[in-house]
Amino acid sequence: MSNVHTDRRVEGDWWPRGIPENVHFGAGFYCESAQIFRQFRSREPRAVTLGDHVSCYSGCSFALGPQGTCTVGDFTLLNGALIMAEERITIGSYCLVSWNVGIADSDFHPLDPAARRIDAQALAPYLPGRPARPSIETRPVTIHDNVWIGMHAVILKGVQIGENSVVAAGAVVTKSVPANVVVAGNPATIVRQLQG
Repeated sequence: MSNVHTDRRVEGDWWPRGIPENVHFGAGFYCESAQIFRQFRSREPRAVTLGDHVSCYSGCSFALGPQGTCTVGDFTLLNGALIMAEERITIGSYCLVSWNVGIADSDFHPLDPAARRIDAQALAPYLPGRPARPSIETRPVTIHDNVWIGMHAVILKGVQIGENSVVAAGAVVTKSVPANVVVAGNPATIVRQLQG
């Protein structure tokens, strides 16, 4: 059972559109509002795959670019997470992802100052003859099973977070995290070992 109807509309939703056709979800999927797909631009046939009993609350946002994909495992709770994928983000089963958590597989803009100036022009909607955007680096993000990510944490491109680990509120994770630890701070470092 799910609160999503066969026409992909969410029961009692105020958002005028339904869930996109290339979003696949399992049994018991809960979606508070289809507005979580308002920034969704992926053209991939399985752009988002949500496992059984995944819960997505209205503060979430799947901001996927044209080739972006995201997979979320069974019994994972997304409560206000911003998922920004130009390539791929994978979240395991039994994960808890809190308010205003940002997970990104790209910087989305070039680091080089000259390329960033071109990027700003390319993004100006009413600039006649605007240039093409410079290429940007992407690296997939993988969050393994049973990870808890506290509010306002940021997970950056190329990061893997090991099974059972905890990312403290406000942490900025720039490097991969092993299993069974707590990380905190900016940049995040290990502050505690957990029993595996």
